[in-house]
Amino acid sequence: MERYVAFDIGDKRIGVAISDPFNTYALPSQTYFRKGFEEDVAALVKIAKEKGATVIVCGLPVNFDGTNAVQTEKTARFIEKLKTATDIPVVCEDERFTTKMAHEVLISEGMRREKRKNYVDALAAANILDGYLAKISK
Repeated sequence: MERYVAFDIGDKRIGVAISDPFNTYALPSQTYFRKGFEEDVAALVKIAKEKGATVIVCGLPVNFDGTNAVQTEKTARFIEKLKTATDIPVVCEDERFTTKMAHEVLISEGMRREKRKNYVDALAAANILDGYLAKISK
């Protein structure tokens, strides 16, 4: 049975989400606070294995028009390292607007700015995974 884990990879934090047992929707899981490149890669591999992931979905940030940005290159380097550190297949998913949508949800729920940073990345990862699950279900 397939199980998906998604990562929203940022410079300071990485959001984590996991699919439900039937792979119909994504659940925000946790926010990992970055420590260092190699340690971060090892931590994500460990998280994916602990969650029973059979596929890792990584958000790839691109510009509004679909072109690469500086952050695209940084994230792509991280994803390439992740691919070499695990035998779990790693795929990329467009993450445009996922963080913005996550912020909007948390604001609409009345969450204060100070608390949002602890949840926004996991919620963005869930948005990334929801997009991927919708795409593969077609």
